[in-house]
Amino acid sequence: MKFVKFLLPVCALLFLATSCKDDEEVNMTPDPEPVVRDFENTDPNLPMFVSIDDRTPPGQKWEKVEMLTDDFDTFDTEKWRKELWNYGVPVRMKAENSGVADGNLWIKATLDEGASRWFETSRITSNTQINYPMYTESRIKTAHISAFNTFWMNNGDIDNRDEIDIIENNSKPSCDCEPNFPWQMNSQYFHVVDGDTQRAKGNFDNRALSSDNPLRGVQWNEGYHVVGVWWKNARDIQFYLDGEPAGSVVSARDFTRDLNLIWDLWTIDADWAGGIAAQEDLADDSMNTMYVDWVRTWKLVEE
Repeated sequence: MKFVKFLLPVCALLFLATSCKDDEEVNMTPDPEPVVRDFENTDPNLPMFVSIDDRTPPGQKWEKVEMLTDDFDTFDTEKWRKELWNYGVPVRMKAENSGVADGNLWIKATLDEGASRWFETSRITSNTQINYPMYTESRIKTAHISAFNTFWMNNGDIDNRDEIDIIENNSKPSCDCEPNFPWQMNSQYFHVVDGDTQRAKGNFDNRALSSDNPLRGVQWNEGYHVVGVWWKNARDIQFYLDGEPAGSVVSARDFTRDLNLIWDLWTIDADWAGGIAAQEDLADDSMNTMYVDWVRTWKLVEE
C-alpha cells in the first residue's frame, strides 16, 4: 500500500513532465508561412496561371504560337485582318474604327447620327486558326458604354459553327436589369449543327477573385484585365481571369473545327446584353474605345 502511495505521485510527475514536453514541442513548431503570390511579375513566356498556380499536366509544356501572339506595336496584316460583317441594327462595322496606337490595338464606337446603323464600330480577326489543346489570353480594358467588348473564338456561320466566348463584358449596362455586368465575364460556348444549338455559359464575377489579387472587384473599364481560355480537349473549356480559374463549361458535342481569335465591340437593344448604348456616349473619347494591350497564345505539347 505504501508502495502504491509512493508510485502515484511519481507517475503524476512523469505524466506532467511528458505533457509539458509535448506542449513545448508543439509550441516550438513554427506556423506555416503564408503563400505569397505575385500577380504583377508573371512570366510573359508562359500562361499567366503558370506563375500563379501551375496546372500544366505532367510531361507536357506550353509552346508559343507566334502567329496568334502580339504586343501590338504595329498592325501586323500577316496576323490580323479587319473582318467587317455586321451584327443586327444599329451596328455597322468600319475599318476606320480600329487600329493600333501607343502599344494597343483599339476598337472605337462612334455615332452616325440619323442612320439606322448609327453604332459605328469594328472587328479584328486572326488569319491563323487553332485547335485544342491550347491556351490564349489577352490583356484588355473595355469601353465604358453599354456594349459588349468581346474576345472570342469562332469558325462557321449562324447555322453551323463552333464558338468559344471568352468575354462579353459590358461595364455600363443601360437597362437597369444587369447590375452585375460591370464585373461579370459572360463566358460561354456555342456548338451549332444545322441550326441545332448546344450552349452553356458561365457568369464568373471578378469580385470572386482571391483576396490577394490586386484586380479583385476592379470594373472592366477601370483597369486592364487578363482574360483567357484553356481549350483542353473536344469538350472541356476552362476560363481564366487575371491568373485564376474563372469557371468552366463542358460541351454537349465534340468541337471539330479550327477556330480564329476575334475582338469586337457591339450593342443591341436587348436586356440580355445590358441594353442599348447611349448615343451621347459615342462622342466621348474617354469612354468609347476598347483597348487590347497584348495577346499571347500557346499550344500544349509533349515534352
